[in-house]
Amino acid sequence: MTTQRATFIGLIAIILWSTMVGLIRGVSEGLGPVAGAAMIYSLSGLLLVFTVGIPKIRQFSARYLLAGCLLFVSYEICLALSLGYAATRQQAIEVGMVNYLWPSLTVLFAILFNGQKSTLWVIPGLLLALLGVSWVLGGDQGLNVDEIISNIISSPLSYILAFVGAFIWAAYCTVTARYAKGKNGITFFVLLTGLSLWVHYFLTDQPPMHFSWPVTIKMLLCALSLGFAYAAWNIGILYGKVSLLAVGSYFTPVLSSALASFLLNAPLSWSFWQGAGMVCLGSLLCWHATRQ
Repeated sequence: MTTQRATFIGLIAIILWSTMVGLIRGVSEGLGPVAGAAMIYSLSGLLLVFTVGIPKIRQFSARYLLAGCLLFVSYEICLALSLGYAATRQQAIEVGMVNYLWPSLTVLFAILFNGQKSTLWVIPGLLLALLGVSWVLGGDQGLNVDEIISNIISSPLSYILAFVGAFIWAAYCTVTARYAKGKNGITFFVLLTGLSLWVHYFLTDQPPMHFSWPVTIKMLLCALSLGFAYAAWNIGILYGKVSLLAVGSYFTPVLSSALASFLLNAPLSWSFWQGAGMVCLGSLLCWHATRQ
C-alpha cells in the first residue's frame, strides 16, 4: 500500500461521509427517524464486520471502551434523529451544517484537555465557524436574528440534537486521541448504535415503516457509504498523509451540502453557501492554529 494510494482512499471516505445528510434524511422520510437510522446502522455494522473486522474488545482500555461507546453512540443517534426530525428537507441540510461545528470544537477540546499547542488564530477560527452557522440559519438575508429564532422554534429538537452532537463528537475525538492507543472499536460502536436505536424503536410509539424502491435504495446506499467510509478512513490515517486528509475533511460542509441538495432536490440560497464557506474557513483557521 503506497502513501499516495492510501491518501486517495482516505479522501474517498470524505466523499462517502458527505452523502450522509441527504441519504439519512431520505431514508427517514419513508421509515421514520428512529427505524430508518436503526436500519442504516445495523446494515453498516454488518458491513464493517467484513471490511474492518471484529475488534478484540478485551484489548481496549476501560476508559476508551466506556467513553467511546457512550460518546459515539450518543453522537450518531443525535445526528440521525436531528436530520430525521427536521421539518423540511432544506431545514435538514441546515441542521447538518450545525453539526459541522465539530471540527472547530475538536481543536478547542484538544487544546483544553489534551495539551495541544496552538496560536491565537484559533479564536477567530471558532468565531468565524459560529458566524457561518448563524449565517446559514438566518435564511436568505444572512445574519438575521429573527429568522434564526424562527427557524429554531419551528423544529427545536432537531437543532438541539445537532448542536449537542457537535460537542459530543468533538469529545469523542479527544477521548480517542488520548485513550485509544491505536485500537479501533468502530465496528462494535456502530453495531451498538444500531442496537440502541432498535431498543428505542420497540419501547416507544413510532410511525410504521413504509418501504419503497427509492427508500430501500437510499437505505442500502447509506449503509454502504457509512461502512466503506469508516473502512477507507482507517486505511487513510494508517498509511496515508494525515495532514492532507485533515485539510480535505474541513471542506466536508460544502461538499455535504451540495450532495444533500442534489439528493433531496432542495435548492439552497447564495446566503447558505456563504455561511457554509465561513464554517469551512473557520475550521481551517483552527487547524492552522495548531500547526507547528
